[in-house]
Parts: sequence; C-alpha cells; structure tokens
Amino acid sequence: MTTREGIICAGNWIVDLVHEIAHWPAESDLVRIDGQDKGVGGGAANVVTALTKLETGLPLWPMGAIGQDDFGKFIKAHCHELGLPTHLISEKPDTATAHTHVMSVTGRSRTFFYQGGSNDVLSDQDFPTGVFESHKARIFYLGYLTLLADLDRITDDGSTPAARVLSRARAAGMTTCVDLASVDRPDFSKIVAATIRQIDYLILNEIELARASGQTPPVASQTPNMQDMIEMAKALIKDGVRRAVVVHCQQMALWIGVDGQVAHVPVVPLPRELVASPLGAGDAFCAGILYALHEGWTPQRALELGHAIARASLRGVTATEAIPNLNQLTDQLDRQTKGITT
Repeated sequence: MTTREGIICAGNWIVDLVHEIAHWPAESDLVRIDGQDKGVGGGAANVVTALTKLETGLPLWPMGAIGQDDFGKFIKAHCHELGLPTHLISEKPDTATAHTHVMSVTGRSRTFFYQGGSNDVLSDQDFPTGVFESHKARIFYLGYLTLLADLDRITDDGSTPAARVLSRARAAGMTTCVDLASVDRPDFSKIVAATIRQIDYLILNEIELARASGQTPPVASQTPNMQDMIEMAKALIKDGVRRAVVVHCQQMALWIGVDGQVAHVPVVPLPRELVASPLGAGDAFCAGILYALHEGWTPQRALELGHAIARASLRGVTATEAIPNLNQLTDQLDRQTKGITT
C-alpha cells in the first residue's frame, strides 16, 4: 500500500480587501479608511498558506475555483509565490473570483461584505474520484461548508454535494476535516446534518457550534459555557461526526472525541495593542490542528499548537502574514511546558 502524505486544502478562495477604520459609522454616516491591504483569504486559502508558512515540508495541494479575472490571477500568483501547485484550482469563465471587503476596527472586530462568485459555482464535478486516487494525501480539508453555495445544496436524497466529495476522499483512504463559516442562514444546521456522516473531524468556533446544533449563538459579550459546548459537540458526534469535534473561541479550545475524551486548553490573550487584526485566526488554528492530525499528535498538543498559530496570526493585518515557522512555535510550546517565560 502506498503511504499517504500531505494535505489537500479545498474550498473557499477569496481576495480580501482589508480596510482599517477607527470605528464603525452610523447608518448614512462616513468613516475615514486609515489603511488598506489586499490578501488572499478563505478557508482553503488561509489554511494552506498557514501550513506553508510553518515550513513543515509536507506536500500541500490547493483546490477550489477562481474566475478568469485579475483577482483570479492574484490568487494564482499568491500560490506560485508560495511554491504551491495550481492545477487543482478550476477557472470558471464568466464568473467573478470571490472577494470580500473587510472592515477592520483595529484590535476589536471585523465585518465582511462578501461576493461569492466562483466559490458559489464550485461543484462536486470539480472533485472527480480520480483526483483523490492520484494525489496521495493523508488529509482532505474542506472549508468553509455553509459558504459554498452549490456544495451546500441539500439534494433529494437528503445529502449534499459536499458529502459526496467527502465520501470520495474517504473511500480513497483520506481523513476528512471540515470547517464552517460564521454565516447566519436559516438552513445552517440542516447543511451540517446532511453532510456530517462523512466528516471525520469537525472544526468550528462557538458561534458555528451553536448554529450547527440548532441553538442560539452566544452574544459577543457573553463568555460561552464550556459544559454547554461539550454537550453540543457530543450531540454532533451522536448525529454522525466520526472522530472528533474541535471547538475554538476567545477563551478556550476544546477537543471532544467519539471515544469520550475531552481535552481543554485555555487561551492566553494577546495584549490588545499587539493585535493588528483578528482576520483568519480561526483558520490559523485549523492549520495547526490539521498538521497535528497528520503527525498523530495528542489532542492536548494539537490544541496547544492550534492556539499558538492563531495567537501569532493576530499580529498581522492579513490572515497569515505573521505566522512563523513550526520550529519557532514548538520551541515556544516546549518552553511553556517547562514553565520558562519568554
């Protein structure tokens, strides 16, 4: 049997146009843009970029869809600059590359205005079975479920095209990992339920956890209750998650396994003055979890790595620019374990 190695990162590819503002204006009012930046974002893009920044040497394959426009060229140039192949990124004629205007209030919050474009027409036909047979990846990541219009569709058999894609990956011998988007839509929990039986690891934040469970998400000022999150995660496992639910929020990270194991890591906040933008911190966390899964790390160590990468990402304006290599992060984790302050 051929040994599998590496990670396919599939799903959302978005050009993020980040606008830094001092405060959020009242309706019909004006606020000055203090700074602007442009970067590549989205679940697949941020995760594969973060994994590249870690410099692990693992084979990485970006996968998704772009338009035949300047934003699409920008995404391909981004991949080429990182040394990543682009042959699995489909080009959709007459469809704009997905892009987002991100309004970022420094150190506080960010708001997204999203144009789905090419992500909306990414379909299961863009994931032929032969791709999973010919690319010997160990992990297949899909992000973001709930923000991939065609793949999110609930079909007549009660499933989704995303579930078909994940089933093909699993049949080829890959472990499937799925991330969600914090989008408020009435069918959120139905999309998750229709896909869940093909998901080995479900990675999500506290808002997505509540919505996936059909519960009301906590408000921004509310600290989520750990036991409530554990119970919601266990309900998703009962519904079909195959190996574990991994939850991240500002206060903690949790791992709830199908074997009943629960791991917990408290989050050490970065001082507000060092936070350039929270954009992409969840994706950075996800990249750490994927690497740890690939290498067979313990749940506790996986959560610690995910937190360390997410914390580092907060120092950059774009989602991945501040992520250091893995050796720096593991040295930091080892020092923390031994009680050495830095």
